[in-house]
Amino acid sequence: MRFILASQSPARRRLLQQAGIEPECIPSGFDEDSIQSRNPANLVETLALNKVQVVARKVNGPAILLGCDSILAINGEIHGKPTSHQDAIDRWHYMRGRVGEIYTGHALIQLHRGGTSRELVRCGMTQVHFAQVTDAQIRAYVATGEPMDCAGCFTLEGKGSIFVEKIQGCHTNVIGLSMPLLRQMLLELDEDITQLW
Repeated sequence: MRFILASQSPARRRLLQQAGIEPECIPSGFDEDSIQSRNPANLVETLALNKVQVVARKVNGPAILLGCDSILAINGEIHGKPTSHQDAIDRWHYMRGRVGEIYTGHALIQLHRGGTSRELVRCGMTQVHFAQVTDAQIRAYVATGEPMDCAGCFTLEGKGSIFVEKIQGCHTNVIGLSMPLLRQMLLELDEDITQLW
């Protein structure tokens, strides 16, 4: 069975590879700004589904396709990727000492021979407790460039990990793909994740 990741995210690909799954990566090119919502779970689910649907239209034959999207919410306010270094610095001034929620939408499409398909959409949420980092640490971190392409302005698997005090929930969800949720979703589609090894 082909397993296709509708993304060019190296972090998501790495998570799958570490779990023994070698995905085909086909980025969707979907315009994320075309979807607006104040509800973080609804936003990431809608984005994930749109991304995977775009890629599914390009695929023939049996396959399982996965689309994902992540955002950070703090006190109900949604934060995507920073738009500039100054934006990242300002974001970290706001984030430090607070608890954020990482929402990751997961959308699976199961394609069968003959063109029939099934879709499944779920959202994972993980709480992240940010440390009381100093202004100098914030500037140093942003200067590395690491937070610039990340929802939430940090990476758990990189330098940003030293600024996270505690996580409540699935840690891979913070990286952009909840592996336990993926396993559960595949089961709902009568697929065993171990068959992808």
